[in-house]
Amino acid sequence: MEGPGAAARGDVSLHNFSARLWEQLVHFHVMRLTDSLFLWVGATPHLRNLSVAMCTRYDPIPVSTALLGDMSDTTSTGLAQRLARKTSKQVFVSYNLPNTDSSFTLLVENRIKEEMEAFPEKF
Repeated sequence: MEGPGAAARGDVSLHNFSARLWEQLVHFHVMRLTDSLFLWVGATPHLRNLSVAMCTRYDPIPVSTALLGDMSDTTSTGLAQRLARKTSKQVFVSYNLPNTDSSFTLLVENRIKEEMEAFPEKF
C-alpha cells in the first residue's frame, strides 16, 4: 500500500501515533486519501464530532464547517482550517478530547505538525 507513488495512484495510507500531553495519553489516527486527509484525535475510541475544511480560490482562509457533534465547539473546525491551509487538501478532523483549552489544543496541533515534518508521506 505504501511506496513512492502511493498518493498518486489513489491508495489510502494509515498512520497512528500517540503522545503524552499534560499527563494525558492522546492518540492520533491519520488516513491520507488522494486529495484529502482524515485526522482523528482522542483518548478513548469515540467519534463525537467531525469537521471539514478546504481551501478555495476566493479566500485565503479555508472554508470550514462542523458536520457532526456540538456546533458551538470550534476546536475541530479551527484545527481543520489550519491543517487545510498547511496541506492544501480537504481536511476532516474529529477532536475527541474533553480538554479544549487553547494551550492544550496548541500542544496537540504542534504534535501533529511535528509528525507531519517527520513523516510527510503520511499526510
